[in-house]
Amino acid sequence: MRENELKPTLGIWSALALIIGTIIGSGVFFKPASVLSEVGNTNMALAAWAAGGILTIAAGLTIAEIGTQLPYTGGLYIYMSHIYGKIWGFLSGWMQIVIYGPAIIASLSLYLAVLFVEFFGVGDEWRVPIAIFASLCVMALNMINTNYGAKAQIITTVCKLVPIVAIVIFGLLKGDEAALGQVLSHATSTTAGSFGVAILATLYAYDGWILLSNMAGELKNPQKLLPRAMTIGLFVVMGCYMLINLAIYKMLPADTIVAQGEKAAPFVAILLFGDIGGKLLNIAIIISILGCLNGKIMTFPRIVYAMAKEKDLPFAKQLAYVNPKSNTPIMAIATVMVISIIMMLFFDADYLSVICIFVIYIFYVFAFIGVFILRRRNKNGPQRSYRVPLYPITPIVAILGSVYIIWSQMVADPKGVIISIAIVLVGIPVYLLIHRKKA
Repeated sequence: MRENELKPTLGIWSALALIIGTIIGSGVFFKPASVLSEVGNTNMALAAWAAGGILTIAAGLTIAEIGTQLPYTGGLYIYMSHIYGKIWGFLSGWMQIVIYGPAIIASLSLYLAVLFVEFFGVGDEWRVPIAIFASLCVMALNMINTNYGAKAQIITTVCKLVPIVAIVIFGLLKGDEAALGQVLSHATSTTAGSFGVAILATLYAYDGWILLSNMAGELKNPQKLLPRAMTIGLFVVMGCYMLINLAIYKMLPADTIVAQGEKAAPFVAILLFGDIGGKLLNIAIIISILGCLNGKIMTFPRIVYAMAKEKDLPFAKQLAYVNPKSNTPIMAIATVMVISIIMMLFFDADYLSVICIFVIYIFYVFAFIGVFILRRRNKNGPQRSYRVPLYPITPIVAILGSVYIIWSQMVADPKGVIISIAIVLVGIPVYLLIHRKKA
């Protein structure tokens, strides 16, 4: 194997830690209030969390079949290129480099800063500097060695389960509110559009399920590890999310949850365990977000690396460089981080968390349809090591659910949708310019 290629060093525990660790981050702690405010009552809010989980599981199981056939570093970029052609692959990669990946990293860093500011009682003006500093520290860890990042992911994944288990157990036991049937005092009737926006908010919390595929080329046995880690990890995450939301509804009235907003889960921790216990639990939540941030910073630059290897980006030679001592694509990591920091300076976390999910789901729809295309192309080929369960129902659920999410966001924020699509379409002349130079 050439020195400038990433090596397969990750096993099942690293894969599970990446799946669970990159999904469970800030969303489960920061999104309960926004989901509840969209639908107006706890029953529909739980339904939105369940719908988001079912859609994510259907999506993950569907992508796993594609991933076992194309087990290469780059994930969605590789899948779109193979199924639909180079320009579609480029646009999916471009979208992840300039919008999706940096927006996720930026929003996570900003959410972490919210907790940090609250914990230490410093002014809100420190949020952005703290967010930038935290992300740069995680970036440095991932530049040193891929295995360091993977080990940090395992440790933080274990740590992040502590606040979830504590809030779930004690919240369900000690809470005296009626978890089901609570209605906001200012609630209006739930519409199809508002329910879709609520699901979109949950999908930020579920986001990260596809990121393991970005590192498929670094798994020791991707044909087996990818679907196994995807299946186990997604069911664990969905169970955690449903239980923690039930615990929060059991502890707080619906109006209080919405009033607390991003601070609802930390507020519950203080109610359950007092100031000291609440602060300790908040530290665990901060570690949880750091672990999620680590997983994102570990995986997103692999898209830059994969595109640069195919000479699909300017400065491809530099962006594809892998440090031979650390086995990390250091220039790709730095590039993603620069864009993320720019986003931290100009946008708030909530906006970033919504718009990045909308954009990625446009391409997810095409990827899910790709399962049908690949089966037709390879119907006379060798038996696949993994086939999506309940085919064709599972990919159809993933497709229809994703279309519903896209439609809901188009109704809720048409201006933001137009801007996002325009940024993606800017990739077309960029692609043509790059390939004209190559020709």
